[in-house]
Amino acid sequence: MRYKFWGKVRKHQQRGKKLGFPTANINLTKNIPEGIYISQIKLSRSIYPALTFIGKAETFNEKKYQAETYILDFDKNIYNQWITVKLLKKIRENKKFHSVDKLITQIKKDKQIARKYFGDTCL
Repeated sequence: MRYKFWGKVRKHQQRGKKLGFPTANINLTKNIPEGIYISQIKLSRSIYPALTFIGKAETFNEKKYQAETYILDFDKNIYNQWITVKLLKKIRENKKFHSVDKLITQIKKDKQIARKYFGDTCL
């Protein structure tokens, strides 16, 4: 189940940043199953642990299929830079949340799952 894709980080609505989870958004050219994945990001010559959302942001009634990646413990501006995303493990399906607060709570849980994964697995 390993997928890999790459692209140039583009500025979108910056919704993730407003929620406290800034994401690197890239256009998808591959048909990858929707869901939330533990992932790795390659930027320049460095590899970073991450969480990647693939799908339509149903909580916000988005219709566009997209990839949004939250890089753990990372706060640099990488707009217009090329990244490679390697999906390592699917942790849940995409779902619509009835409130933004419930979405934030779930993202925090996803982040803890990713931290445990990377704590148990070397990059």
